[in-house]
This record gives sequence, C-alpha cells and structure tokens, in this order.
Amino acid sequence: MLIGEVARRSGLSARMLRHYDAVGLVRPTGRTVGGYREYSPADVRRLLHVEGLRTLGLSLAQVGRALADPAFAPSELVADLVRATEDRLTRDRELLARLRTVDAAEPGSWDEVLDVIGLLRALASPAAGHRQQAALAATADATLPPELLARTALAEPDPHVAGALRWALARSGDPEGTAAAALAAGLRSADVAVRRRAVDALAETGTAPEATAALVDAVDDPDPEVHRRAVLAAGGRGVTATVPALVALVVAGVDDVAAAEVLAALSEDDPATSERVLDALGGALDGADPAARIRLAQALVEQPGPGAREALLRLTRDNDRAVALVATAFVGRPG
Repeated sequence: MLIGEVARRSGLSARMLRHYDAVGLVRPTGRTVGGYREYSPADVRRLLHVEGLRTLGLSLAQVGRALADPAFAPSELVADLVRATEDRLTRDRELLARLRTVDAAEPGSWDEVLDVIGLLRALASPAAGHRQQAALAATADATLPPELLARTALAEPDPHVAGALRWALARSGDPEGTAAAALAAGLRSADVAVRRRAVDALAETGTAPEATAALVDAVDDPDPEVHRRAVLAAGGRGVTATVPALVALVVAGVDDVAAAEVLAALSEDDPATSERVLDALGGALDGADPAARIRLAQALVEQPGPGAREALLRLTRDNDRAVALVATAFVGRPG
C-alpha cells in the first residue's frame, strides 16, 4: 500500500507519515521500483497502534518506548494516564476557581485585577503572618467576594488568621447570602475543626436568615464545642428553641454565665418565652447537684418578673446550706 493510499485511509497526512518514518516510529518495510514508500499490513497495524496511543495523550517518544518495550504493560500505561489526567483536571479546576474569584470581584482595571491576584497569592502563603496581613487588607486594598473569604476562613488552621478572616468577612457584607451558604456547607464537613471554624464564622459574621438556620442545625452537632457555640449564637439571635440547651449549659457549668445572659435576653420582651425559661430553670433544679443549683439560682437572678423571685425563695430553704445562703443573698438584693 503506497503512502497516498495509507494517508487517505488513516486520515493522516502524507507529511505526518513521512515524519513517523524519519523518527523511526512507523517505517514502511518496502519500496517500489520507483523508490516510493510501500506499507505492509503489519506496518499499517503498527500505525494504528501509534495513533491509538496518541489519542490517549502520549507523546511520540512515549509511544516509541511503549512499542519497543517487550515488557510493556498496557494497564500500567492506562493507570499513569489516569493519574496524569486527574492532576491536569485538578490544576484546571484550581485555575477556574481563581478566574471565577477574580471575575466575581468585578475589577474595573488591570490594577484592580493585579490587586485581587496579589491578595489571593498572599492568602495562600505558607507564612501565617502574611496570610493575616492579607486578610486584614481584604476589604481595603481589594474587594474579595464574601464566598471566597468564607471558604478561606473554613480552611485556615491558624486561629489568629481565622479571626482576621472573620473580621474581613463581617466588614465585606453578604447581600446574596453566598458566604452563609459556604459556611453552612462547612458545618456538614467530616472534619470537626472545619465545623468549629464554620460555627464561629456564622456566629460572628452571618446576619442572613440562612446563617441563623445553619446555626440552629448545628445545635445538634455531636461535637460539644460546635454544639455549645451554636446554642449560644442561635439563642443570641432570638431562637427560643434553644432554651432547653441553654439551661443544660447552665447545669453543666459550660459557659453558664453567657447562657444565663442569653436566657435573660430571650425573656425580656416576650412573657410566653419568659414563662418557658422559668419552667425550664425550675425543672432543672430537680435532681441537680448543689453546684448546679447555685448556677441555676444565678441564672434565675437574671430573669425578669416575680416568677424568678418565687423560685429563689424556694431555694432559700434548700437542704444544702451553700445553696440556701446563695439564694438568700440573691433574694435580699435590691430589685
């Protein structure tokens, strides 16, 4: 088969076939009387092998080594190609994410583009100090999308840098709720450290309804720290469903002062909530140890209305002398 017919049937150009011959990849085994290249059936099969490997992304040199190696294992080659393709896709996704970040910042000039790129590079610095400086500059030197700040805060292991990122996120605002959505996604992470960073960021920066809803969901988190922070934050936003959990914090002596303050704020303007809080505090007294009863008495002091005083009067007759003395001192306080 002459080179012209091979080119026509294979879809390759005669020039490429000559190149394959020149580099020793597919050399025709015969020549016509006039000196033209003549390909045997074996030559054509080798050509098809070459083109098949080329479609997998191999270079000509790699194809040549694969075909020349008698111990060549196709499965190993395919596995290497899979890994290389996955690496390339990862790099492409990272590039796409960076491009979307720059686009979301809506730069109006090349200087603004460079500012955003500089911040992104600084936020990825291995030095925590550089990352912190970049976070503090994020709302001044260039405007980064709230979603990016949220995702960066979730991934930041250094507490000082994470705090700076939360500060920047709070200053940036979140009109579209994109940061709240990203932080809420962080609460579903299998990594407890990410969930803790997410609840902290939601508590300090998230003002959107989505942020409050995410905090309510985090109340059921199995991690005690995530649970505690979510309870205080959601209760501080007026979520009355947190009353039992807040009372439980008082009983356990975990952030009991903060929990008592949140309970007082919930009771301040709503008689129904006030009654619910008093019932929960009074019910917790049964079976509580003396130290817990003292903490509950301290929480009752913060409650408005006569119901709290009545509960304290009952505690002045407590079997434990320390509890009775503390309750008596509280009752004797000027109202």
